[in-house]
Amino acid sequence: MEPMTSERRILIVDDSAVFRMSMKKILASMNAEIIFAQDGQEGLDLALQEKFDIVVSDIDMPKINGIELCRSLKNTAATQGTPVVMVSTFDSESDVDKGFQAGASAYLSKYEIKDRLLETVESVLSKAKFKSNRLVMVVDDSKVVLQIVEKGLAEAGFRVITAENGQKALNLLDTIQPDLILTDIEMPDVNGFEFCGKVHSNPELSTVPIVAMSSKTDRGFMKRMLQNGASAYLCKPFNIDELVILVDKMLSDQFHMLLIERERLDSERNLMIASITSLITALEARDNYTRGHSEAVGRIVSGMLSLSGGSPKEIETVTIGGRLHDIGKIGVRDEILLKPGKLTEEEFAHIKKHPVIGANIIKSIPSFSDVIPIVLSHHERLDGKGYPQGLKGDNIHLWARMTAVADTYHSLTSNRPYRKGMAQGKALQIIEDATGTQLCPDCVGLFFKWVAQKEK
Repeated sequence: MEPMTSERRILIVDDSAVFRMSMKKILASMNAEIIFAQDGQEGLDLALQEKFDIVVSDIDMPKINGIELCRSLKNTAATQGTPVVMVSTFDSESDVDKGFQAGASAYLSKYEIKDRLLETVESVLSKAKFKSNRLVMVVDDSKVVLQIVEKGLAEAGFRVITAENGQKALNLLDTIQPDLILTDIEMPDVNGFEFCGKVHSNPELSTVPIVAMSSKTDRGFMKRMLQNGASAYLCKPFNIDELVILVDKMLSDQFHMLLIERERLDSERNLMIASITSLITALEARDNYTRGHSEAVGRIVSGMLSLSGGSPKEIETVTIGGRLHDIGKIGVRDEILLKPGKLTEEEFAHIKKHPVIGANIIKSIPSFSDVIPIVLSHHERLDGKGYPQGLKGDNIHLWARMTAVADTYHSLTSNRPYRKGMAQGKALQIIEDATGTQLCPDCVGLFFKWVAQKEK
């Protein structure tokens, strides 16, 4: 379980002061704010006035009992997603059933409080957080079905968005990405078969599970929908509780699968980074003058992107790209790479191949595809006189333009076989002079900002 914070607010509703204090003591380790209500009516009033993360309620109470309290919360839009844990001395099957029918997330006998209350509350809160982060799209041309399904899913704690036909749903999918889609099949304009096919033809939506809903019970009809990409099939009319359980399970299974896949990709990425870092170390070992250059460029360009508001993932990507920008020099002959004098035209033509060589190396690693523009285009110039493609202006990827500035600065200030590194002031002047022709003005401005911040 993830640790609970003081932001959690728990409402305990019980007419027994002894049980209220006992439950508070059991839940003390959660470091949550705990509020008391001594009967169902007071509990309902508090829940409607304030925001609580969970309600723990007795059943047998004066004014309003726990079942009525739970039902009222689930029938109110503002509180329908708030999980309720029912606690009672009555634990017959019929009592438990009434609690769950009212919308409770869990049911405990008061004899189980000491051993199970903390675990149950933490588990229910964890599941509630999971559901509140999941968006379900419901597509159906029946307003009644839309309302029933939306209400049932919202009561269970899911976020819901609806569309009354397939075309409107496709329009919505241009701007949002749901975690699961429930769709009718027999709809005007775009039917369920077409809708399902169009959704899964979009690479960004291809992994979103789709549940088909239809009054058609023909096996062939079901198989056709499943072949079109649906993950499950529900026959109308269906029990809304069954639907909620199905959605919950499918999203939980999908989340688990995505987590495993992300861990696999992270592991693969880390192994590849380690391998390529070794290649860069081997590359720079050939030339003492450029040792540490790739690390420095990665550090500079990541600092620049941080100042521009880049996301953590983008910053990680440009850091890797900066470190890998010269990987193609593995394919450059030593007599050219280490030549102390001026290169001939033929030698320069040979060294100009290193961005393409580097990009081809990176292309073989799918998880590194986002750094290819940096590796391929960091020697392009704003005026189109760069290489290997002679790109101009904004046609050069922003990250490549940023890397070009970082690369130029560190190259100017580092010792090379054919010259000694120059002072920072002179290097900054050369960069300023190259702005607008060789280097991007916006990226140079960002670089100077990074330099100024670094010197504070």
